[in-house]
This record gives sequence, structure tokens and C-alpha cells, in this order.
Amino acid sequence: MNITGTIDHPLTLDPTKQAPMKPSTHEPAGSPFEDVTTSGANDSRQNRTREMQLIPEALARAHMHDRLLEADRERRAIRLATAQRMQRRAERASMRARRALAMAVMQ
Repeated sequence: MNITGTIDHPLTLDPTKQAPMKPSTHEPAGSPFEDVTTSGANDSRQNRTREMQLIPEALARAHMHDRLLEADRERRAIRLATAQRMQRRAERASMRARRALAMAVMQ
């Protein structure tokens, strides 16, 4: 069975080995559209720049930077909450000590 490739699933992925695209039959002769060949497809595939290929890496780097800043803020918030809790505990201990001292002096 001889199956030819489709546009979505060509027989080969190499554009130079693919058959050139033919103009459709319903276009009038002298159509303003040119014949599209594989060289055009190859050129469009080569049009990617180095910056364009590095975009996902830059996005990942920015995302990691944001996540690190968020983690740092969360750590600082936890440290502050712990410090406040310890300060309240120390104040309560100080009040108990004062009360005990006052009770000892009164007796």
C-alpha cells in the first residue's frame, strides 16, 4: 500500500526532500500568488533567532527569581511571627516574675 504523506504528517520531516506545493486548481491563471516551494518553508524555519530560542530559558530564570523572592519573604514573615511569639512569652514571664517578687515583698 503506497501512502503519501499529508501536510500535517509528511513522509519526511526534511523540507528539501518534500514535494513542492502545487497551486490549487480553482485559482485563475495569472493568480497573484506565487508557487510556494520548499526553499520558502526552509527559510521560514531558519528564521528563528538566538534570542527567540533563549526565551523559554529567560522565562524560567525570571520565574525562579520570583519564586526565590517569594520564599525569602515567607521565611522573613515566619521569622517575624516567631520573634513576636517569643517576645509575648518573655513579657508574660517577666510579669509573672514581677508578681512573684511583689508577693514575696508583701509577706
